[in-house]
Amino acid sequence: MQFSADIRDRVADGTITVSYRLWSRPQVKVGGRYLSGSVTIEVDEIELVPFSSIGQDDLARTGEADLDALRRRAAHAGPIRADTLLYRVEFHVSGQPEDE
Repeated sequence: MQFSADIRDRVADGTITVSYRLWSRPQVKVGGRYLSGSVTIEVDEIELVPFSSIGQDDLARTGEADLDALRRRAAHAGPIRADTLLYRVEFHVSGQPEDE
């Protein structure tokens, strides 16, 4: 699972633990381990949710300042409205690539 260069350090240090993705189908699976920059992350949970359901707790876990910033980051694959379904991916850092 890839992240923009501007947030990779916060993924690596565990600050960011949730990502919202506008995918036509899941691109990761629960329990899957994925190289992300300098670390490996493991997916803990994935669910399909409407954009309007994103609360402040999850917003903070994405590292975004507000919902508009999150909408802009996730919208690279298309427009996002309140009822647009996104994949909510919860993950944790599971190690360095050489630990694998």
